[in-house]
Parts: sequence; C-alpha cells; structure tokens
Amino acid sequence: MEKHSANREQVVELLEAEGSLDADAIRRVSEATGVPEADVYGTGRFYDLLVRPGARVCQGLTCQVAGGPKLAAELEAHGAKLHRASCVGQCDRAPVALDAEQRVWRAGERGGITPDDASLPMNLAGAEDLDYSALARTRALGADAVLAQLKASGLQGRGGAGFPAHIKWAAVREQTDRTRYVVVNADEAEPGTFKDREVMLRRPHLMLEGLAIACEVVQAHAAYIYVRGEFVDETRALREALAATDKLGGFDIHIVNGHGAYICGEETALLESIEGKRGMPRLKPPFPTQVGLFGEPTVINNVETLACVPDIVARGGQRFRELGRGEPGTKLYCLSGHVARPGVYELPLGVTLDELVTAGGGYVGTPMAFSPGGASAGFLPMSERERPMDFGNLKKAGTMLGSAGVVVLNDTVDMAVAALWQAIFFEDESCGQCAPCRLGARWVRRALDKYLKTGDPAALEHLADVAWEMDEGSICGLGMTAPLPVTSAIQHFPEAFGTRQRAEVAP
Repeated sequence: MEKHSANREQVVELLEAEGSLDADAIRRVSEATGVPEADVYGTGRFYDLLVRPGARVCQGLTCQVAGGPKLAAELEAHGAKLHRASCVGQCDRAPVALDAEQRVWRAGERGGITPDDASLPMNLAGAEDLDYSALARTRALGADAVLAQLKASGLQGRGGAGFPAHIKWAAVREQTDRTRYVVVNADEAEPGTFKDREVMLRRPHLMLEGLAIACEVVQAHAAYIYVRGEFVDETRALREALAATDKLGGFDIHIVNGHGAYICGEETALLESIEGKRGMPRLKPPFPTQVGLFGEPTVINNVETLACVPDIVARGGQRFRELGRGEPGTKLYCLSGHVARPGVYELPLGVTLDELVTAGGGYVGTPMAFSPGGASAGFLPMSERERPMDFGNLKKAGTMLGSAGVVVLNDTVDMAVAALWQAIFFEDESCGQCAPCRLGARWVRRALDKYLKTGDPAALEHLADVAWEMDEGSICGLGMTAPLPVTSAIQHFPEAFGTRQRAEVAP
C-alpha cells in the first residue's frame, strides 16, 4: 500500500539517477518515495528512455524516406549500439541519430524559418524581447480585459485539438478552488512536427511571457513545463531564459523532462507523468480545467499557443484574428520530406500546400502524397494541394491539421510501405491501457506486414472493421487515429494495395 506521505513526483527522477531497473534499484526508489515496488517498476518500464537508454536512430516517416535505415546500418557497422526510436523531433534534419546523452549526433543542418518580419506574432527570426511588456500590460488591464482580447483573437489551441484557448482559461478562472496550475505541453513527439522545438530554441522568452500571462489571468500560483526527454538543448534554452529575467515573480515555474513516451503529449497522460505515474490518459470528464494536476483546476496549453498570447495582448485580438484566412491568426507549419528546404514557416492559418512548399523552396521530384498534420492525420493525394490547411477544411477532407507536421512524399515512395512505417509508430507508442488501441494497433501493423510479405490484399480484409472498433472504443486520440495512415492510403492510392510481389523496400 502506498504511504500517505509518498512522493510520487520523484519516482521517475530517481529511476533515471539509478540508471537501472533491476530489483535493487526498484527497492531503493520505493524506500525513498514510499511508493510500492510494483508501482515503481511499472512506471519505470513505461518510459522508453528508462527502459532503453543510449544512442538511438529515428525511424519516423521523414527519416525513413531520407535514408534512416542506411544511416543505422552505417553506424552499426562501425560498432555503434543503437535503439530504433519512433521519432526524435528533428524531421527537418533527416535522417537523424542521437547519442547516448540524447544530443543530435548525425543529422543535416537545421531547417529554414520565415525571414524576420515584425508583423508576425511569433516571428522566429526576430530578436528576443526581455521587457515582458505584454505581461506588464496584462497586469494593468486586468484578467477580464485580457480574456476578452483572447476571445476576440479566436486563438485555437496549436497542439492539435484546436480548442479555443479563452474557454480553457475562463473555465479555470471560474473554479472555486484557490489552488490552480498552468501546464505547458512541450512534449512534441508527433512525427513530422518540430515547431515547438524552434520556439523554445529561438524565442523562449515569448513562450515564458505567454505562460506568465496565463498564470496572471487564471491566478495560478505555479506552472509546469513538460519538455520532451530528447529535447536537451531546448531544456537548456528554457533554463537560461528563466535565469535571464526577473519579470516572472509571483509564481513558481518548474521544468519537467519527459522520458520517451509519445502518449504523454495527450494532456491528461502528461499530468499523470508529472505526478510520477505511468503516462496513461485519464477518462474524461472531469476535464483538467476542473480536476487537473494534483487534482486541482489546470490550464494546459501547447508551446505555440502560449507564444501567440503576448502579441494578442500587446496588439489586440482583432488584429491577430485578421492575420488568418478562413480561421484566425498565423500558424507555425512544419515542412519535411521531399522538399528543397524543410523547416518551420509562420504563415496565415489556411494556406495551401503549394503556398507552404513555395516558402520551403519547392518540391523535390514529382509530389504524390502529403500528410497535413503528422502521423495522426494520415495521407492526402496531391489533388488536395489547394485545400486550405486549417482545422475546419482538413476535417471536411477526413483528416486533420493536428500539429501541422506536413510531410511531402514523391512518387519514389511505396504508399503501402509508408503506411507500415506509420503503423509501426502507433504500435510502439500505444500505452496499452485500452484493448481497442492495444490490440488494434498490433493487428494493423501485422496485417500490413503480411500484405507486404505475401502480396495478397486479403491480408487487409478486416481493416475497416478494426479501424471502426479503434475509433469507437479507444480512450484517447492515439487509438482513434492510429488506423488512419493505412485507411487513407488505401482510399487515395488503391493502386498501391493490389496484388503484388513482395515489397522491395524493407520496412
């Protein structure tokens, strides 16, 4: 039984310090925290960076098409011991390997960004502003006025769900509980996505100012920034930024590092992880705005969402709204794959694929397909290249903007193999909590394996039924969207799923 005074928050940190999950290490952590040994062991086994520490090579979609298997073979031929990672958040530099300290070891140059333009709300190429004038304006205007500007801006959450930011903030502010938290979701692990990485590296004060404004408005006494475990340089940049300013008095800011679990990008799984547990999604309701971190009302926002807030406070919500096309504001679009200059480009929300790729220097080869929002968004054909890439228009196409991790594939890619690469990701990253996701993700991956091995489309006969079960029965979005890469590929590229010889491209 867990002791009343147990300190779960320290479990993962102490396991990392132990550097082992053997019986002695588990016992020591249990004794130090008051958490039962079985729970300590279960927590440790949940996180990839604890189970498989060391160097790793990315096997995400962009790295695969850029030669990831070749890079792995080359490094292993020289004696390197590598783990295959689902994605390491460096898609613009593909293919990529990290060393044992999770620093970039082998990769291309960092991708491009939009040139310096002071009219852009985030302006990644701009100089950092240490004045925190928007925070000062927040304190002068008061919470109600800032909430009104946030509502006028139409800012939707930039982490994937697109939920209006002002509704979350207002919901927490209205709670009777006096202990409240703000949590920053910086666990950017969706394949094809690396925009938050660039915000933390280039404009950390912008995000911190947005965080401080959120704390002021909802009257939170503390904030937690949950940073992806592989983001070593990003964590350093945040710590340096915190040390460089004295404008953030009045509340505590804690930086917590993840340990290699994609599912912790789901907001309630992230809360579980901060609390020292396995990062498994909670059933909702209650929602985090009611019962969040440590059981208290909590605002959870993505890095990019908070980075938009200072501009909204400083220059008005209506101005931000008018920067978009059909939907409000600008958006950080990640671009990788078969394009000349992968990178992060701040453009009006609702640009087309062609407009985005033009910003990235154009296509490489003959474009065939694209993923508009990371692995969870599946694939679209090039006939959709003129569709506005925003939340509503992509939903109408049966996909999603998600994290805006746009990956372009040219006609050298076998779409069945591309679907398999995405299926491997979802099988590896399912937390296993609910049966539809746990069993369904495994079934999808094995069905694709069998199809590519035999060339017989009968291997995919029950795919639609399995996909329906996963969508209807999964607790969180991972299980709901995991089949989408293969179902969308079959829908738009049926010629890739007919009777065939065994695939020549090894998955």
